[in-house]
Amino acid sequence: MSSRSKDPCKVNACRIQKCLNENNYQEDKCVEVLEAMRQCCLKWHKESLCCSGIDLNKVYLPANKGANASSGK
Repeated sequence: MSSRSKDPCKVNACRIQKCLNENNYQEDKCVEVLEAMRQCCLKWHKESLCCSGIDLNKVYLPANKGANASSGK
């Protein structure tokens, strides 16, 4: 099979499922893996079937998580 048949974001999708399962499906406990998936989908959304339900505009982690988070809570 060609490398094209392999979904480039599948690993991230599996990481999300694992994280959610381990954290009783609390999305706030998995923001890092959710953001990694979003980043993958920003790059590969045309090739990855795993990205079909991902909102590419929803940022899970602020750009400056620890520093200068003026738009944070």
